[in-house]
Amino acid sequence: MTFAGTRVLQLLQQVRQLPPAAAVPSPCNSICRVDPASGLCDGCLRTLDEIAGWSALDDGGRRAVWERLGERAGHRPPEPEA
Repeated sequence: MTFAGTRVLQLLQQVRQLPPAAAVPSPCNSICRVDPASGLCDGCLRTLDEIAGWSALDDGGRRAVWERLGERAGHRPPEPEA
């Protein structure tokens, strides 16, 4: 699994444990590169639409994005070895 995938899965567990009224944190980790093949950010696994729309989402929408990130982290193909 990639670093981003491992990080996303670890943080998703924390997000799932947040109380319903708690603010949902952004998955951004300042590694902002979009993979042209997948269309996903290499750092957080979000799409450009998810990144652009994050600030307009309510906490329910943000939790939904986190769940999609968890699915992506578990299904993303391995990065080629250098």
